[in-house]
Amino acid sequence: MRRYGMLVLAPLVLVACSSSGGSPGGEGRSAVASGSSSADPESEPGDTSAIDADPAMLPASRKEALDLIGRVIADPATFGPGVVKRSPYESDPATWPVLGTDCVWQQKKPMASVLATLSRSFEVPAADGKGPMRLSAVVTVHRARADARWEMAESVEETMRCPTQQLRKGELIGSMIASSLAQGESNQNNSEDSLFETGKYQNAELGGGPYPYSWYQSQNLQFTVATTGKGAEGWSEKEIDTFTNQAQSTMLLRLKSAVEKQS
Repeated sequence: MRRYGMLVLAPLVLVACSSSGGSPGGEGRSAVASGSSSADPESEPGDTSAIDADPAMLPASRKEALDLIGRVIADPATFGPGVVKRSPYESDPATWPVLGTDCVWQQKKPMASVLATLSRSFEVPAADGKGPMRLSAVVTVHRARADARWEMAESVEETMRCPTQQLRKGELIGSMIASSLAQGESNQNNSEDSLFETGKYQNAELGGGPYPYSWYQSQNLQFTVATTGKGAEGWSEKEIDTFTNQAQSTMLLRLKSAVEKQS
């Protein structure tokens, strides 16, 4: 799922998705300010990619897509030390997050363009005066690159339609600052398009908040990968970003390794 709030374009460099590397959920798609490369997928060049893919390695069936997702998606160690699985750990692969007319995220049947999608949930348990930080990772395989680009772009309309969004009962996110980098911008060369958001997370179960929130999503070819970090008492934005950044960067490297041409 994604966020709520005022959308502001910020000059942020996506360390997780840049050539400089770094230490990425979201649970769905995110918003991006106007002027992003995601604003019009059809206007983007069709012959450039951060991955020189082997056509034989690109999944053409749901089974192949699920196999690839299993090799790419984050596990607890991908985020960093102290991260454990939450329950339920994996989403139902037959579901897809959809923002309803009531601005509440719901699980629906995936769009026809989706070959397969999977999300995983994690947590850094409460300790040493800090509450439980919740993390997630998502990998989606579309049938075509244009479909993945539309996934990146469609959230513009969603954010305008729903400035306040509810993830689940008692969970809200808002006050978002967003940035988007296309391939080649600010040394961002690990994806065709990258989105990053920070904001405020409210969770009645954890005492309300607001707490820091971060979200990364990147698109290469027909694939999107995303990570989300939801704060709790005692966690700083920088600490949360370290976890999401590291996982996002690792998943992008795994994706490249899984589908690129072998020399």
